[in-house]
Amino acid sequence: MRKWWPLAAISLGTFMLLVDVTIVTVALPDMAEDFGTTLADLEWVVDIYALALAALLLGVGSSADRIGRKKVYLGGLIVFTAASLVCAIAPNEGVLIAARAVQGLGAAGMFGTTIALLGMHYSGRDRGVAFAVWGATNAIAAAAGPVVGGLLTEYLNWRWIFFVNLPVCLIAVMMTVRVVREEKSRDGRRADVLGTLTFTVASGALTFALIHAHSDGWGAPLTLGMFAVAVVSLALFIVVESRHEHPILDLSLFRRPSFTGVMISGLILQGAAFAYLLFESLWMQTVLGYGPVKAGLYILPMAGAAFVVSTLAGKFGPFPPRMSMGAGLALIALGSALQAMLDAGSSADTIVAGLVVSGLGVGLVTPSLGAAALASVPPERGGMAGGAVNTFRQLGFALGIAVFGVIFQSRIESVLKDNGQVTDPHGTAVALSGGQAQSIISGSSAGERAGMEHLVREAFASGLNLMLWVAAALGAVAAVLAFWMIRLPVGGAEQRAPQAAGDAPARQTRADATT
Repeated sequence: MRKWWPLAAISLGTFMLLVDVTIVTVALPDMAEDFGTTLADLEWVVDIYALALAALLLGVGSSADRIGRKKVYLGGLIVFTAASLVCAIAPNEGVLIAARAVQGLGAAGMFGTTIALLGMHYSGRDRGVAFAVWGATNAIAAAAGPVVGGLLTEYLNWRWIFFVNLPVCLIAVMMTVRVVREEKSRDGRRADVLGTLTFTVASGALTFALIHAHSDGWGAPLTLGMFAVAVVSLALFIVVESRHEHPILDLSLFRRPSFTGVMISGLILQGAAFAYLLFESLWMQTVLGYGPVKAGLYILPMAGAAFVVSTLAGKFGPFPPRMSMGAGLALIALGSALQAMLDAGSSADTIVAGLVVSGLGVGLVTPSLGAAALASVPPERGGMAGGAVNTFRQLGFALGIAVFGVIFQSRIESVLKDNGQVTDPHGTAVALSGGQAQSIISGSSAGERAGMEHLVREAFASGLNLMLWVAAALGAVAAVLAFWMIRLPVGGAEQRAPQAAGDAPARQTRADATT
């Protein structure tokens, strides 16, 4: 059993950082009330964490190859723990949002090294088991976050969402020090500082622009300015990476269909499977009147389905990556479509079957992503591969929240305009998507209150339906691309492990040529 202690240490840290992606979704109304602010202002509590995590992962993964994977993981874990304490005692929303950004920085140090750490500790069938357990941890954490957040918020206080991190993280630190070994590249490669900086600015500016468009419109000067910054930074990133001797992301890898397919799968997985949960939680709490625990429990079947499938995949696998990832993304698409059947009279029971189907898909895709990413690069670049696929995953979540927010609010505004009952459709749509449904309903005259409640329910249902259909379409496209592009052998990463370092790139090139 001693050989599984590194897996336990890595999975424990991974669980905490991924739980914190979604754990705050059900607590936002309580946070807004506590700080005396609007729910729309506190959306940054979710977005800034996902944004920092996504923007920094790529640089962290590549840096870990150079300065030490254990060192980077442990440093990230310590930063994450300290930031959690600041979040828990934050006196206002500004401090909370800033602390969440630092928490995302620490999480990037952890998440950017997990795949590489697992790859260097396990080989053969043990590696398949390790990635299955890690995948199950991913699935449970992302889907169970709202449940844990609901329990802590309703029965204790929203601040316990962050206090609970402290003892768990301290245990993870002690385990990591004792059981995880160190490994780093010895080729003395030069750090790609400019590549890290340009990618961070590009991804951050793009996500910020989408979020700002959601609140202030596409034509706002700040929105347009941030889109311009994103485009320029991305162009600079491509130029820098094409010229750097040791880039944080080797752009030539995208010539390989398998690598590109894995990255696309990671990007769409997180957006299509998890980004809409924030808006479903908003619907359940502010429109249907559910408490945080009840809202969180409706998402629990998704976590259960993902855990069961990930566990079975570890027991009976490994399977060809194109099959597990393609089938999983197809199930995610089907699950989103099954949820997109809401109307003004719907309760949360309507979405349960779809969430279960999506959970089955998540359980299939997640374990395969890590192993497939490692199979796409030489072993000494495992940190880069792990950082890349996790970067695309978290970008998918951050961009998914931003894009779905725009779709959701625009559809609500369209329904309000068509109805003609509301004098300010845009302002009302902003208020509804900001969690003020009950204040809008209660603010209507007694004779109009029932009609306004029906309209709010209808607008929310229509907004959720459109968003879920977009998620379904994305999942379906990703499934087709996974079946078509990914041609990695079963256990590809393990097969390459015994090769000499100098031989690995050549053999991988020949393997890719066969596709």
